[in-house]
Amino acid sequence: MRVRLSIGDFSRMTHLSVKALRHYHDVGVLVPDEVDPASGYRFYGPGQVPIAQVIRRFRDLGMPLEEIRQVLRTDDVDARQKLIAAHLRRMREQLAETRSIVMSLRSLLERPPASIAVEHRSVGPIRAAAIAERVSAAELGEWWDAAFRALETAAGHQAAGPRGALFSAEYFELGVGEVVAYRPVAGEVGGDGRVGVTEIPSAELAVAVHLGSQADLDRAYGALGTYVAEREIGVAGPIREVYLVSGFDTDDEARHVTEVCWPVFRLNG
Repeated sequence: MRVRLSIGDFSRMTHLSVKALRHYHDVGVLVPDEVDPASGYRFYGPGQVPIAQVIRRFRDLGMPLEEIRQVLRTDDVDARQKLIAAHLRRMREQLAETRSIVMSLRSLLERPPASIAVEHRSVGPIRAAAIAERVSAAELGEWWDAAFRALETAAGHQAAGPRGALFSAEYFELGVGEVVAYRPVAGEVGGDGRVGVTEIPSAELAVAVHLGSQADLDRAYGALGTYVAEREIGVAGPIREVYLVSGFDTDDEARHVTEVCWPVFRLNG
């Protein structure tokens, strides 16, 4: 005799809520064995219990539903393992980021702010391969990595200076705004239509050097912004970051070197 499990019984057997089961049905991750055409009631089979348990564990690991669907639908063991490995790799990266944030928080709470050295610098125009796009703060990390990979391909052996980025005031104030990723170049560049050649404008800058993780970069911003505000020398314009040593150069975040450059008035002398 065929066993039919109501959605309530199936929920209790799998520890998946009825709401979740309905959603998984709607998006095609876990389709019931049968749906009563008159009542719309969903019924599951005992053989679907292990599948539901797998789904719950993947969800506990934060795997997106689309990836779970791909894992469940493929019969290719290698493809399935690659999907799982990719998600586990993202989890490791997120864990490393969380640890970095925790260390930064402890430092903020336990240590007084460190003094910061500020250099005033006049920079001329820079010819660069660049990608200028509207970016949100939430997507910046992923965008940054993809943008500079594209710039590396485009610049090739024509690269003529450290990577950099310009951040509009709108980006900081609204959480979304124009960001320009650039790489100085000495000649022509290749790449796709996303990459263009532009001139990064000349500027008067107050510059502070940040050593270490991007998780702590706001501390350099805070100290440099205070320095500029106390002297009333700030002017409108994008803030510039120059990546002397970045994730493209080393996996050790402690060795990253970033210059934060704040636009200021030109000082006499």
